[in-house]
Amino acid sequence: MNVLRTKSVEQTLAETGEEGRSLKRNLKWWDLAVMGVAVAVGAGIFSVGAQAAAFHAGPAVIISFLIAGLVCGAAVMCYAEFASMMPVAGSAYTFTYTTVGEIVAWIIGWDLILEMMMAGSVISKYWGVYLNDFMHLMGWDIDTTVAVGPLDVDVAPILIVAFFTTLLVFGTKIGARVDGAMTVLKIAIVFFVIIVGFFYVKASNFTPFIPPSEPSAATGGEALTTQPLWQWATGMTPSIYGIPGILSGAALVFFAFLGFDVVATTSEEVENPKRNVPLGICSGLALIIVMYILVAIVAIVTTGMVSYKELAQVDSPSLATAFEAVGATWAAKIISFGIVLGLATVVMVLLLGLTRVVFAMSRDGLLPRGLSSTGRHGTPAKLQIAAGVAVAVVAACFPIDVLGDMVNIGTLSAFTLVAISVPIMRRKRPELPRTFTVPGNPWLPILIAVANLWLMLNLSVLTWIRFVVWLAIGFAIYFAYGYRHALLGKKTEPVVPLEQ
Repeated sequence: MNVLRTKSVEQTLAETGEEGRSLKRNLKWWDLAVMGVAVAVGAGIFSVGAQAAAFHAGPAVIISFLIAGLVCGAAVMCYAEFASMMPVAGSAYTFTYTTVGEIVAWIIGWDLILEMMMAGSVISKYWGVYLNDFMHLMGWDIDTTVAVGPLDVDVAPILIVAFFTTLLVFGTKIGARVDGAMTVLKIAIVFFVIIVGFFYVKASNFTPFIPPSEPSAATGGEALTTQPLWQWATGMTPSIYGIPGILSGAALVFFAFLGFDVVATTSEEVENPKRNVPLGICSGLALIIVMYILVAIVAIVTTGMVSYKELAQVDSPSLATAFEAVGATWAAKIISFGIVLGLATVVMVLLLGLTRVVFAMSRDGLLPRGLSSTGRHGTPAKLQIAAGVAVAVVAACFPIDVLGDMVNIGTLSAFTLVAISVPIMRRKRPELPRTFTVPGNPWLPILIAVANLWLMLNLSVLTWIRFVVWLAIGFAIYFAYGYRHALLGKKTEPVVPLEQ
């Protein structure tokens, strides 16, 4: 059984022209850049930053953002190099299929499905939470949660997922244009937070900047499963804040940077991809660097307005929490509206990414081929609808804390293997044209992989347990179906050995 069989780059590119299974190329490089910014500005600033400050790093959450940003920025270069060679759907899954083999590609594809589905569910769930907060601030007595038998179902995530699923069925370009318009508006909200928030900052809230490490409030089995894996492995007492808190905060806010992973999945829908894909990814990264300088300022403002201890008293603290706490309810209303707007566009990008990963795996035969059929709009309409239903059901029925960290471990595992794949592909196919290359090969890609792995080790024990269970389910599906139905195994041409 050759589970390390690899596809050639030429074969991968040829499959994008398969009749009935090809995506319409109608995106520009700036569409990709805006998608990356849309996810980062929504997920990172509005939903995750305040929680990382409250429960992990305190005012030092600024350092957490810087660590996560540096690691992600380096990983993005690896994506850009592969995307310049293979502008096809599937992102890290496709890249690893041509380098380290089918079984590793399956693992990454399966991880990406986890990442995109959980992220879409988390963000649409947050969208419902913050929509209710906004309506509460406006004095509207409306609750989007309804009782269905023994379950409390939040219909807000269902509505937002249904809206963007419909847009994407009719074409990626339509969704990208809506996404771009809403992204401009929510960037304006970021500037609003900075300008207004500075009037409420108290220097005393920055002390101590790095809160001293203290034992976790959790006890017993909860303390064991919620501590970072490396703390458990080394026998360290479960703790929060301090240097470990900064590192676990970095692992949490890494959620903000998964936009580039999603962007790479849309490469097959870009005009002149060899030029526009790396340009779009790198331009988006440049914009994100600017935005996260602003994020650092936002973090300073948020933790300067309200003590991290006060933020920790709230179940799901956000930017609006700080303004409401200092009595600036009028500003909290505007920011809550910005959060609702910002998270909506993130849902769209994640739905797009999820379907493109499943589409690529289906076209290769690792999942049922019927999932990769495209309609008259040049989109996998049936798959898009099925993905929307799955995300909506998970978001409506499961609590946020069950879903959150699973996003990060899926993202980081993908980033790790893509970084490792760069020097492998340089050795296997040095002659392939690359419009962008990662400097410092092989040492920089290896360092990038190690950094991503280290952030993974700062995720909780329970997250790792759930991740292992997900992988076990994936292996069962691969050996029961994927390996036997993969198109690569049916080719008459010889398989390229891994060591060549």
